[in-house]
Amino acid sequence: MNQIALITGANSGIGLITAQALAKANFDLILLVRSEAKATETKAAILKNTPSAKIDTFIADLENIDSVKTTAAAIKSKYSVIDRLICNAGYSPDEIEFTKDGYERSFIANHLGHFVLFDVLQNQVEAAQEGRIISVSSAAHAIGKADRMFNKNNTDLSAMGTYGDGKLANILFTRGLAKRLKNATAYCLHPGVVNTNFAAKFSGGLKYLFLIAKPFMISAEQGATTTIYLATTDFKNLKNHNGGYFDKSKPKATMNRDINDANVEMLWQKSTEIGL
Repeated sequence: MNQIALITGANSGIGLITAQALAKANFDLILLVRSEAKATETKAAILKNTPSAKIDTFIADLENIDSVKTTAAAIKSKYSVIDRLICNAGYSPDEIEFTKDGYERSFIANHLGHFVLFDVLQNQVEAAQEGRIISVSSAAHAIGKADRMFNKNNTDLSAMGTYGDGKLANILFTRGLAKRLKNATAYCLHPGVVNTNFAAKFSGGLKYLFLIAKPFMISAEQGATTTIYLATTDFKNLKNHNGGYFDKSKPKATMNRDINDANVEMLWQKSTEIGL
């Protein structure tokens, strides 16, 4: 029986490359995407290279917690085991936006949507023989600050600052998972500075900075390497790194003093309060 991988944001960039690689590695795929059109397009792209792949698609908007809960419940009712939960989807805002509840929109998408997805599907991952939760973070976690993550309607936020907050949250989430999971493990990673459509909606100074940096960015194939490694490598290569942060398929030290046990617990408590 093939192992099963659930991947968020698998319709483009490193998410699509990851899905294609896992299909070739004989994983059955559950793809969580934002629309039926994206689901159809993504499934066709994977089947073109791996015609025998088994692919199931579900629709959810990670910015909408109710949407995530509904879709996760549908997945839970269909699957008793999920071997890999790959939290890949995310974006960096061009400008700060808040949800109706006052929380910054990209932080919800980059962290809280995945937190809720995990909460619903925890038993499915724990039921796997070697269940793994893999979160795509970033070196941008270095500019994140834990004390502003859950501040409502914080007009002092910058686009890059809130992106850093979300990537810091990915690392704190992974640390929290490592403490709580009984029969699974968790990892997060920096994919590199990848040349994808990630910043397609940027304008002004951010767009200018990305245009300058573009020639030095790596390909989506290179950016997906560490995610694929964490999903497919023999567990003996990972067993001493539960909760760890990886770069270029190797463990790496994090770069933010806000990564500590107190902030792990803060993140878990507040995420639970607003998401569940």
